Amino acid sequence: MKKILSKEKEEELKEIARKIRVLSLKMTTNTQSGHPGGSLSEADILAVLYFYKMNFNASDPSDPKRDRFVLSKGHACPGLYAALCLKGVIPESELWHFREINSLLQGHPERKTPGIETISGSLGQAFSVASGMALAAKMDGKKHKVYALVGDGEIQEGIVWETAMFAGFHKLNNLIVIIDRNGCQNDGYTKDIMNVEPVAEKFKAFGWSTVEINGHDLQQIASALEQAEKSDKPFAIVAKTVKGKGVSFMENDPQWHGKALSQEQLEQALKELGE
Repeated sequence: MKKILSKEKEEELKEIARKIRVLSLKMTTNTQSGHPGGSLSEADILAVLYFYKMNFNASDPSDPKRDRFVLSKGHACPGLYAALCLKGVIPESELWHFREINSLLQGHPERKTPGIETISGSLGQAFSVASGMALAAKMDGKKHKVYALVGDGEIQEGIVWETAMFAGFHKLNNLIVIIDRNGCQNDGYTKDIMNVEPVAEKFKAFGWSTVEINGHDLQQIASALEQAEKSDKPFAIVAKTVKGKGVSFMENDPQWHGKALSQEQLEQALKELGE
């Protein structure tokens, strides 16, 4: 793929992704709850979306002209909250109240949180909401894009493929889905629970344009998003990632899907992340 990020921008995004990982681990360890593994696998994708690609004004997160982002794999919200914090939408102090009763930051996204477009957590449903947002934008003659990030365990849900068929039929070329293809889910490896391959070919069959990338290569992520913007069809980016990316004892291990680190483990993880 063509390199489109300057060296300076690539380094900036790399540092932002690192900080997303650090904050995700700190908040889940602090509350001893949450989903750290998938928050680490999505960090590079979130960095490119929020700090390079999307039209998103932190001082006005409800701007009607904004691009929309939907985290369909809502359990991985620590990564999203960290990105919104680094963007200046959420104060860092709020991160330390993650998952507390009545907190601004719940265990799955809620619309009361600044920068959140829709609730998500029941897997597959927010992807369908994103397709509705894209159709509404088309009907209203709006130019913004709708981005949805889904998990590869999530795409075992039938509603995902109903949504793919719907978006393909309506030629929603303003809808871009990114599949966080880390190969792990709560109960093990996706290949052992319900193999989802071939992912790209399945989306193609429903009338989508597709591309497969390394979901930790910032240049590839940016290039795929640029390609998506020019598509005349809905666009699916299959991003091959590593669960727990950046922390040696977490990488590619399903146990870290929904398990918080101990304080000792956090210290080791932060050291590996250069904190």
